[in-house]
Amino acid sequence: MTHYRETVLATAIVVFTGALWGFYWLPVRSISEMGLSGAWGTFAITTAAALCLSPFAIYQRQEFARSDRFAIISVAIGGAAFALYSIGFVYGRVAIIILLYFLTPVWSTLIGRYVMGWHTSRLRVLAILIGLTGLSVMLSADGELPIPRGPGEWMALVAGILWSVGTTGMRARSTLGPGPSAFVFAVGAAATSLVLAPFLEPIPSDLDPVGMIESLGLAFVTGGVWWGLSIGSLMWATIRLEPARVGILLMAEVIVGSVSAALLAAEHLAPLEIVGGALVLCAGILEVWPSDRGSQRQRN
Repeated sequence: MTHYRETVLATAIVVFTGALWGFYWLPVRSISEMGLSGAWGTFAITTAAALCLSPFAIYQRQEFARSDRFAIISVAIGGAAFALYSIGFVYGRVAIIILLYFLTPVWSTLIGRYVMGWHTSRLRVLAILIGLTGLSVMLSADGELPIPRGPGEWMALVAGILWSVGTTGMRARSTLGPGPSAFVFAVGAAATSLVLAPFLEPIPSDLDPVGMIESLGLAFVTGGVWWGLSIGSLMWATIRLEPARVGILLMAEVIVGSVSAALLAAEHLAPLEIVGGALVLCAGILEVWPSDRGSQRQRN
């Protein structure tokens, strides 16, 4: 496969993954309502995903010995980020959680510039300023200080930063295949969920056998589809694209998630929240634009 076709395929995978994750809040909240509240639901989902992916990890176990340890840690950090993001849906509004998480282009650019020493164009600096302005407007829509409120919003914000750290490390050092990467990703997420779960909600003790079977069944389906199939594909695509570009393409999730939450959960954004969200999306578009222009110059 040529580099151009590989990039096109990676781009399509990331866009599809973003759209699929726009509906992820539905099974997360359903599992929570069934009795696995707080981080326990995400722990069940991610543990199920790790079990589903374990055959790939065992079959390709030699990749772990050959892979850079920093790369493996980076993938696990990405899993921790998605775990926080997943748990956030239980404690916050869908659209706000998604938008806070999707400040990833800002964090990716800052990490790339000041940690990795990558070039930062003026347009990307402008994107950072617009993104942070959007964050301030969105969080101060009710007249309060522009800081996250509630555990869900804080987890989403931290998740975006961790995802930027993880994808930067993946791009720089990862050589793991999609199967082993997705397994490490799920294990990192499961470990993070297990650590947080007791601090957020008590251990579920009143689930009846039928409710337990239903919730675990949905957890296995969610873990297999969202965390197994889509994340395995995303891991393959992530190391073939710039971290910031990955963040932009995944913004399909913003549209799908916001619309689905408005239609199915009656969660609507206030006018200033919409303005702030629009600025965050504009920052993403501005952030990726220089890369496109640079690619054109290289092809010409």
